[in-house]
Amino acid sequence: MPEPGDDAPDFTLQNQDGEPVTLSELDAEYTVVYFYPRADTPGCTTEACGFRDEWDTFAEAGVTVVGISDDPVEDLADFAEKYDLPFDLLSDPDGEVAAAYDSYGEKNMFGNTFDGVFRNTYVVDKGGEIVLSYEGVSPEEHAEEILEDIGSL
Repeated sequence: MPEPGDDAPDFTLQNQDGEPVTLSELDAEYTVVYFYPRADTPGCTTEACGFRDEWDTFAEAGVTVVGISDDPVEDLADFAEKYDLPFDLLSDPDGEVAAAYDSYGEKNMFGNTFDGVFRNTYVVDKGGEIVLSYEGVSPEEHAEEILEDIGSL
């Protein structure tokens, strides 16, 4: 898992509107890159809505947020619209970007084994360095936790 002090793997992925988003081109003091397993499922909705509810606080702190899953763009568009999400949701259909962040691999659920996205989060500074990392996060109050930790940097 990439750790604070590591260079963040750069990427370009399509957002919910089909537009390319490149990490290194985002103009923010910090960028929260959060990986989530599946759009419009209970935990992922809780996590996304947490970021939405704290959006003004993130913006005031110069922080942008991008969520990444292996969902297709169309599913992300529906998810963003349904919950009025003000940030980019990015489609990583082959899990390549998630894998670069050690956030993709074998999972087991209901007796089935499959490849999928792990719920991990990274905060990247303007220079492209990871400054905070969270593995296997709980979706509840995760946005508030990140804001608190960014405030301590």
